[in-house]
Amino acid sequence: MSTSGPPTPPLAVGTPTATATERLGFARLVRTRGYRRLLAVRFATQWADGVFQAALGGAVLFNPERQADPLAVAAGLAVLLLPYSVIGPFAGALLDRWDRKRVLMSANLARAALVVVVAAIVFAGVTGPGLYLAALAVAGISRFVNSGLSVALPHVVPRRHLVEANTLAVTAGAAMAAIGGASAIGLRQLLGPDDTGSAITTLAAVAGSVLAATLAAGFGRSALGPDRTDPGSRAAVTVLHGLADGARATAATPSVAASFLALAAHRLSFGITTLLTLLLFRYAFTDSGPFRAGLAGIGEAVLLAAAGLGTAALLAPWMVRRWGRPRTIRVALLVATVTQLALAALLSMPAVLVAAFVLGATGQIVKLCTDAAVQGEAGDGVLGRVFALYDIVFNVGYVLAVAVAALLSPSDGNAPWLLGAAALLYVLGLLAHDQQLRRRPRTLAG
Repeated sequence: MSTSGPPTPPLAVGTPTATATERLGFARLVRTRGYRRLLAVRFATQWADGVFQAALGGAVLFNPERQADPLAVAAGLAVLLLPYSVIGPFAGALLDRWDRKRVLMSANLARAALVVVVAAIVFAGVTGPGLYLAALAVAGISRFVNSGLSVALPHVVPRRHLVEANTLAVTAGAAMAAIGGASAIGLRQLLGPDDTGSAITTLAAVAGSVLAATLAAGFGRSALGPDRTDPGSRAAVTVLHGLADGARATAATPSVAASFLALAAHRLSFGITTLLTLLLFRYAFTDSGPFRAGLAGIGEAVLLAAAGLGTAALLAPWMVRRWGRPRTIRVALLVATVTQLALAALLSMPAVLVAAFVLGATGQIVKLCTDAAVQGEAGDGVLGRVFALYDIVFNVGYVLAVAVAALLSPSDGNAPWLLGAAALLYVLGLLAHDQQLRRRPRTLAG
């Protein structure tokens, strides 16, 4: 199962939150030359991401020549997600110093070369650290490219249209990643699930990376910024100070802290459920009517989770208008709790698929409310630093939960008690959310 991607970072450092927005419309947006090209780079990049992630997941978990235990699955998920938090904050600092056109070109080409290395490792049947380190390098560069796409956007779209342009880019980009994943699943059906088929499927991601680099080459020199560069060389110190500032700003604002804790509860619970779902489809479930075990069943779960995300995009604004953001978060956590308990009691393929939709929707509602809390209440002066912390909460909590579940789960994922523990995490998130909202905000010094 899958849920929404990591939080969308601020579009540009220092972008005023009070900037007026105007609706331009899809047709006129895509006729904007620079935006159209940048959107095409994003599509090629995220299609390649989707192909690589699905191919790697298939090679590790659904390859008949390999017997993946829970720890191997956890390691694969960590490789794909930890770069978002480990590399993300540093990517922002470096992208404010390096020419972003060159970053998009060189990083995509480097990623293509590393994908070839990963494919060769898969073909050779290598498992363990060699495979994971190579895949970690690919995922890290992918994070760098995606950050570059975000910070380049204000250079191709007028500031008053940034919200609309970013919404279209992020939503359509996520759809392209899903199409990339579906493409990889289809290729595996044609080429076979063994090491050879997995390696060739992985190689398909090279096409997207090379295309993205070629499209990025069409931008003029310095067309994507940065307009000014910071010649300082202490990026690591800057990032660490920024994370500390973000933590202080979050703690000082009860509504933001409450939203963070609710989101952390969801990500911890969702990490447990994800690992068990992957193991159940790999080892415990069998085909039944329209329901499929194996990688095809995971594809069905991912599609339903994606449908849940789309439903959340429609429900969340209505719920917030009707109940307010705090109550909306509480309702989402309650629904998620009931869903987890039902899943623990039933533990069947239909129950997992229904849970994929409901947890995808409720988790996205919590995330959208958290986005709104950060953007509206954290303060523009610390917005980027709070988002960097948000990024870590979103991904590191998920990976930690996957790792703990891998240590505790039986090899086939049949662990109803762990799903019950995931429900308890939602309850704890609900209580923590309520407790934080009872606090008074603090004034930051300076």
